[in-house]
Amino acid sequence: MRVPDRSSTFVSLLNERILVLDGAMGSMVQTFGLVEEDFRGERFRDHHKDVRGDNELLSLTRPDVIKKIHSDFLAAGADILETNTFGSNAISQRDYELDDLPELVHELNLTSARLAREVADEWTAKTPDKPRFVAGAIGPTGKTLSLSPKVEDASFRDLTWDDLEIAYADQTRALIEGGVDIILIETIFDTLNAKAAIFAVQRVFDEVGKKLPIMISVAITDASGRTLSGQTVDAFWRSVEHANPISVGVNCSLGATEMRPHIEELARIAHTRVSSYPNAGLPNAFGEYDEAPEVTGKLVGEFATSGLVNIVGGCCGTTPDHIQAIANAVANVTPREAPSSEGVETTFYSGLEPLAIRADSNFQMIGERTNVTGSAKFRKLIKVGDMDTAVEVALHQVRGGANLLDVNMDEGLLDSEACMTRFLNLIATEPDIARIPVVIDSSKWSVLEAGMKCVQGKGVVNSISLKEGEEVFLDHARTIRRYGFGVVVMAFDETGQADSVPRKVEICRRAYELLTEQADFPPEDIIFDPNILAVATGIEEHNRYALDFIEAARTIKETCPGVHISGGVSNLSFSFRGNNRVREAIHSAFLYHAIQAGMDMGIVNAGQLEVYEDIPKDLLEKVEDVIFDRNPEATERLVEFAETVK
Repeated sequence: MRVPDRSSTFVSLLNERILVLDGAMGSMVQTFGLVEEDFRGERFRDHHKDVRGDNELLSLTRPDVIKKIHSDFLAAGADILETNTFGSNAISQRDYELDDLPELVHELNLTSARLAREVADEWTAKTPDKPRFVAGAIGPTGKTLSLSPKVEDASFRDLTWDDLEIAYADQTRALIEGGVDIILIETIFDTLNAKAAIFAVQRVFDEVGKKLPIMISVAITDASGRTLSGQTVDAFWRSVEHANPISVGVNCSLGATEMRPHIEELARIAHTRVSSYPNAGLPNAFGEYDEAPEVTGKLVGEFATSGLVNIVGGCCGTTPDHIQAIANAVANVTPREAPSSEGVETTFYSGLEPLAIRADSNFQMIGERTNVTGSAKFRKLIKVGDMDTAVEVALHQVRGGANLLDVNMDEGLLDSEACMTRFLNLIATEPDIARIPVVIDSSKWSVLEAGMKCVQGKGVVNSISLKEGEEVFLDHARTIRRYGFGVVVMAFDETGQADSVPRKVEICRRAYELLTEQADFPPEDIIFDPNILAVATGIEEHNRYALDFIEAARTIKETCPGVHISGGVSNLSFSFRGNNRVREAIHSAFLYHAIQAGMDMGIVNAGQLEVYEDIPKDLLEKVEDVIFDRNPEATERLVEFAETVK
């Protein structure tokens, strides 16, 4: 994909100096004392609803005002203009009942982009050594995908991912057509909204054959350091990192003083550039911003001298005077150097909080009981629609020590897509559950995709395989990456399920090469499941299944650097259903050895794993005879012994 010249220049300049974004469009509009007629113009003279406050309309009805504001910010020293399109989307325009004009959104964005382009080009012509850029501004809308507006129904959402993604795509097309250099997804209070925007923007890039730099900026709502939808700054970054943004930052909600710790955190963790455009302090009792320009300039200047930022500017309440003070404060300061991600093999997932999986991390438990195929209790609850109790099952798994939560709704009599959506929406509103990442588990692609549209964090998809061939495999992998998820890959190909060491290793190596070389999938986000199959079934061909998994895990880890190994542990003891004592001993002994071979996560019943050293020696001996296939009578001996420990 060709990157336009201006965008290339923008990227180059980021390496040379700190760039300055403009200030608050809304605050400046208020200084013009505009009335209803200004917003309506001739175009909307007979519209049935008041439109004063719909600042985006001014690009059509008072373009002179918008151009004047743009020019004033550039005169103050700004390098980047934001288009007047913060609310130029179908969702936001519903507030003014203008969403029934499908051509309006396109026109608002196209016109606003062209206005900003015209002003930026005029200033670039005046000062060729200081080129000016246009960022297509995409706001969050007033809706949220992660929270319910109904107190009585936590699963309810008043719009869907698809609604939002389509609205963002329409906006992006027009902004690109209008000539913007950058896409700016800003004032993010719900990361799921932002992920829909990222998905839409990247889809449009593919459609039009043009890829622009993406800037991403989050709004931290209060001193807790979380977004409105509950995520920490670290968890937020892990959720949007897949977009490979040219910058990530914080804007709105806070003044520079309150924003500083969050900027410092982003500067510490983000392997990209950092932006900061705070409000002019906190609002006073009248909702006005009265922090003096020199104060804002000094505070933001300290961000620069401390090596925290690459792009600075202003949000609510900031005027050209504020931008001039900021520009002066950072004029001769070296931009922050982003830490290199080279050699970093830590895997990050996130719910409301981040989960880091390092080489020396403990075994990661994926709670298995929220799975209709593996838990009769959970299946019954879902079938009868008792979602409240089903949520309690999830909570029990988390409190039992689950690091991630596996959710599966694959049952013939269920509307699996609807059940997955409703359950994920419910647990998203339960902080104790939502703090950990979700593993969306299904054999149906439609269910996996429905689940990905509900999760604001960075979760895991379980699973895809080569069963349908390389083309489908790669298409699914690229889509999962675009949603911002890691992936479990089953050792399964066009000829069937791998049940021996050579087949397990062969399939995983092939999948690894496809994912890393053709799908641009980071190795640390790949989880291989080399198939944990039942032992002690009485069938001789099954005797090596546990040992084969352990040996395959070791080889896969050695030959596919950076990946993780997982599996459904309860499958191993399927032949001992009803005897939990023996099953737990089998699971514990198996994991003890599999973890040493490289298995670093697994789907387990969190809270019910026995400590290896606590397994009675007589039981352990018979269990390990089965696991290592070291006695022809191992199965019979364990079956007989199991009768004594029921």
